[in-house]
Amino acid sequence: MANITRFGSFDNLFDDFAKGFWVKPLAMPATEELKLKVDVKEDDKSYTVHAEIPGVKKEDIQVDVNGDQVSIRAEVKREKEEKQGEKLLHSECYYGMVSRSFSLPTEVDDKGTVARYKDGVLDLTLPKKSGNGSRRISVQ
Repeated sequence: MANITRFGSFDNLFDDFAKGFWVKPLAMPATEELKLKVDVKEDDKSYTVHAEIPGVKKEDIQVDVNGDQVSIRAEVKREKEEKQGEKLLHSECYYGMVSRSFSLPTEVDDKGTVARYKDGVLDLTLPKKSGNGSRRISVQ
């Protein structure tokens, strides 16, 4: 007797359908997140903060000190430059606001605080204090 093979049975209908239907969507390339990386060191008299903020002008950096709370904010801006006859094919540049806040074990003397920004690195010197105070620090 001949072997009979069934094609298109109801049991296999959904298996055949699902093979081409459940395709993963195309993945977008990973974009670089805006991150503010911070190192904090302590000695007997002060705290030293090194924050990496590449691609930012010092005018776009804001540092606030309130007691033991330190806040750093920066705005990364992308300068738009278009040349006639030229189109952008791929860009990995980014822009936006980045911020970081943290508390220190003791309060900071806001009057003795120094902020310097050079080559994409913000250096803060935060002397220790025993009183309360709040002040916005200008970046040199």
